[in-house]
Amino acid sequence: MATDPYDLITMGRIGVDLYPLQTGVPLARVETFGKFLGGSPSNVAVAAARLGRRAALITRTGADPFGEYLHQELRAFGVDDQWVTPVEAYPTPLTFCEIFPPDDFPLYFYRQPKAPDLEIHEHELDLAAIAAARVFWMTGTGLSAEPSRTATLAALAARSAATAPDGRVTVFDLDWRPMFWPDKDGARPHYRAALRHATVAVGNLDECEIATGEREPHRAARALLDTGVRLAVVKQGPKGVLAMTADGDTADVPPVPVEVVNGLGAGDAFGGALCHGLLAGWDLERTVRYANAAGALVASRLACSSAMPFPDEVEQVLRSGGTP
Repeated sequence: MATDPYDLITMGRIGVDLYPLQTGVPLARVETFGKFLGGSPSNVAVAAARLGRRAALITRTGADPFGEYLHQELRAFGVDDQWVTPVEAYPTPLTFCEIFPPDDFPLYFYRQPKAPDLEIHEHELDLAAIAAARVFWMTGTGLSAEPSRTATLAALAARSAATAPDGRVTVFDLDWRPMFWPDKDGARPHYRAALRHATVAVGNLDECEIATGEREPHRAARALLDTGVRLAVVKQGPKGVLAMTADGDTADVPPVPVEVVNGLGAGDAFGGALCHGLLAGWDLERTVRYANAAGALVASRLACSSAMPFPDEVEQVLRSGGTP
């Protein structure tokens, strides 16, 4: 078994996505579905693995056939599943969506009575591996309930406390899902606690507003930097991506033109590619443009995890001037 640090360890949500194989059809009238690995941090790990990175995932599934399916998919995608463990008490979550391109993709989460991925316990974590990973990626959803909240903050604290080479990255994917929280005010203190340990914060305008109270992109980015992160990435949908560093670098990158089929996996592809660029030591502009291209490719495809692009596909988009 390899003993070198992982390029990327992600932590948090996993489930089975059941996506309509017809677009523009209400869920009540859909007759056929495709089954896919789902969950944002799971997809980010897949995206990074597709780009050649050694990735692992920390999460939990039900002790059921859907849980076994997710293990099979992770292995097939090249993601280490040694920290994906079963929970007897709860079923593996399912997520349905409706697909109304270009910008309407309602999600329906079946995570009751509780999702297994919220049953991650601190004592189960390999804190040494988490501390050593070149990039650690966690999400806002992991803060929404115990024991996952305490475990996530413990993982972040291990990152902060460890002595490691410069260049280690700790990413907080703001990942605001209102259905997982009682209210916004209840979420903000936990977001602030996590931001104290992060070096990178990534979120759309709604998510930035939850974390900082700011919605205007430049003010939101500066507010994130004021929490102590070194890089703030603000996703603006059709207006592109704004990225700002604590050192004063700024990249304001327009979106890649694409005929959207399903926009749900674009942010996860962006995240995996962002990690790839940070690991490669690219400059800010190149990293964000590469991540944008990866996201556009997935938005032009039906699935999420299985749609994550390979390096040659991303490079082709960049060479062609931006159209997948």
